[in-house]
Amino acid sequence: MADSDLMQLYSRRILALTTAIPHLGTLPDFDGKAMRRSPQCGSSVTAYVAMEGDRIADFRQEVRACALGQASASVLGQAVIGRSRTELAATRDALRAMLTAAGAPPAAPFADLEALLPARDYPNRHASILLAWDAVLEAIDQAQA
Repeated sequence: MADSDLMQLYSRRILALTTAIPHLGTLPDFDGKAMRRSPQCGSSVTAYVAMEGDRIADFRQEVRACALGQASASVLGQAVIGRSRTELAATRDALRAMLTAAGAPPAAPFADLEALLPARDYPNRHASILLAWDAVLEAIDQAQA
């Protein structure tokens, strides 16, 4: 990877997202908890959810990931509370399509995922970017089981 490619991949916008990850830590009273780990890079995200009906009432996340995984978790954390599993799954699917199938970036309130467009050319980074989304969906599934 050339230096200019790295500069584009780790833009100021992505790095800014990594410094402002909302809802870090653990949730003492949770309905669901899930940890996802990328075997490729060792990144991991643990998501905790408290549900009210089919919507997330409270959320925390432990993020031990590369800058791209942190940026993705940051965008998730900005708007996850109040969302349903259906909404989050649709956003995760749109994010995956953006990375793998030249799909459009997800819409608001997760439009900041567009910052991860340069990662489209680096398939080995996609698993880390999807970690937080997969973890929160698994935590919701656990809560609703």
